[in-house]
Amino acid sequence: MSLARKLFTVSGDNVELVRAQYAAFSKQIPLLYFILITNSLAICYAFHGVAPNYLSLYLPGALCLFCAARFVFWISHDAECVGDERALRLLQQANRLAIVLSFLFTAWALSLYHYGDAYARGQVAFYIAITVIGCIFCLMHVRSAALLVALVVNVPFILYFLLEDQANLRAMAVNIALVTVAMLAVLFAYYRDFSNLVESRKSLMQKQDETQRLSDENLRLANLDSLTELANRRNFFGALDEAFTAAKLSRRRLAIGVVDLDGFKPVNDTHGHLVGDRLLVEAARRMELCCEGVARLYRLGGDEFALIVAGDPSDRAIIDFGRRLIAVIRAPFYLGELDVRIGSSVGFAVFPDSADTPPRLYERADYALYYAKRHKRGEAILFSQEHEEQIRKYGVIELALNSADLESELSMVFQPIVDARTGRTLALEALARWTSPSLGEVSPANFIPVAERSGFIRRLTKVLLRKALAAANDWPEQVRLSFNLSAHDISAADGVLQIIDIIHRSGVDPRRIDFEITETTIAHDFDQACETIRALKALGVGISLDDFGAGYSSLSHVRNLPLDKIKIDRSFVVDITTNEISYNVVKALQSLSADIGVTCVAEGVERPEQVLALASIGCNIAQGYYFSRPIAEPEVAAYLLAGEREPGYRRAAE
Repeated sequence: MSLARKLFTVSGDNVELVRAQYAAFSKQIPLLYFILITNSLAICYAFHGVAPNYLSLYLPGALCLFCAARFVFWISHDAECVGDERALRLLQQANRLAIVLSFLFTAWALSLYHYGDAYARGQVAFYIAITVIGCIFCLMHVRSAALLVALVVNVPFILYFLLEDQANLRAMAVNIALVTVAMLAVLFAYYRDFSNLVESRKSLMQKQDETQRLSDENLRLANLDSLTELANRRNFFGALDEAFTAAKLSRRRLAIGVVDLDGFKPVNDTHGHLVGDRLLVEAARRMELCCEGVARLYRLGGDEFALIVAGDPSDRAIIDFGRRLIAVIRAPFYLGELDVRIGSSVGFAVFPDSADTPPRLYERADYALYYAKRHKRGEAILFSQEHEEQIRKYGVIELALNSADLESELSMVFQPIVDARTGRTLALEALARWTSPSLGEVSPANFIPVAERSGFIRRLTKVLLRKALAAANDWPEQVRLSFNLSAHDISAADGVLQIIDIIHRSGVDPRRIDFEITETTIAHDFDQACETIRALKALGVGISLDDFGAGYSSLSHVRNLPLDKIKIDRSFVVDITTNEISYNVVKALQSLSADIGVTCVAEGVERPEQVLALASIGCNIAQGYYFSRPIAEPEVAAYLLAGEREPGYRRAAE
């Protein structure tokens, strides 16, 4: 664009500048027309009766009527409702009008000049000078229009006076020329500052927009799970509050669910995190499709997901939906060359049936999931009154545990692990017992889960381990102690150090100790579990994998962990004589154990025919009521002194 075109036209290249020019111009243009009208009427009054009517009345009247119309237009004009294109057109129109009106008013004023006396002529000069100054200041935001007014008015005016014979008029022309130059300098400086201000504001707004965009993106990311792109835990609890409030106001039912993928962690540990991530993404996709039109899905973390089921669902609809969700997860996942199979369990809770606050509703759903995983793995469980009673009962147990004198209230019983061929006791498994002053005898099936859920189990473990080791000190050297560790015991970095310290203080040879861990315990934190197990192995203790075969990926644990024994879950032993599948599973596990150099122990042996079936496949190390019920600590010494018993399978044969 040439310099002249840049100076004397309104460009639409910079939209922000056009918008700012128009906003300022629309406020000041009515003042310009007011100045023109009032100043022109004053000249008309001075020359009325002196100059012809067409110069003193008709022509200025027409010009003033046009200015009045433009004044009304701009006064009634709503500048905020004008778009960018229309604003540009109006500015360009003003630019053209500046030329036309400047020429007409200047020509009219100079036409009157010779009709008046010296005072009237002086008024004309004053009129032209003061009017052009006022117009230039009103047009300062539109530089091109202000320049055109200055040139169209002042150049003819200055030339006209310079050509006059009077020295004072020529001096006035020079004076006006100098003032015009000064005004134009001010105009250029002001317009430059105005343009810079607009650019600065544009830059600031861009930065604000970028900041807002980043803030919105951070907020989105803060509420989004980066792996599955589902809404995350934070989003879930915010949405739960909103859904709960809506359900409460409308008096409609609201269900939430908590989903856990059964068997995910063994897959993740065996095949690596990349496969685990792909599995999570695919599982999330399946569940999201299943949730369409029914529920909103969230990822809470790890392999745990949450659901919000609105729309006043019935109990039957909730359970049916949960079963569909479980079914889609149960279908095989084809991850490249891998064929992966996992399961899932779901816990649901309903407002207002189960809880009256969002946190309480979530706790009830989480408890339903806990119940499903413990008692009905792979099913959808709806929180019920029975569960509420269990929570109350467990709450009483938890309170009693917190105030218990563990040293005096906890005790141990021991169940023998025997060689069925000889009847010789190889080890004694320590089992906890608790006698509460307020609750009486509390079953370990009740207080151990409570201690695990509340995180109290590590305190119990320390007391029970000291008592078990103290008892083992009095046993023959060849009799081992078998002791159970929980997930909390092996997933805490300082837990293994406390266990090692207790062993050292007991004086019991670590090589006489077996620690039993379950697959669930390992899956809780596989990496930390491996570190703990290696530390214990370095001390010399043995490691037994308890409830073997009941999990989803037992073989991966056998391969990846330094095990000494596996204990076949009692569910395979109980019907070994009547169920061919159970028989073949135990036979395969015994063969596997022999091949990899691991001792195989059968749990839950209660009948002589089970002993014979186990003996037929070479599984001779066993534990169960057939050999002995748990023995109180004071009776262990007498039991061991009684010597080797008649082998169970011989007794059964007889």
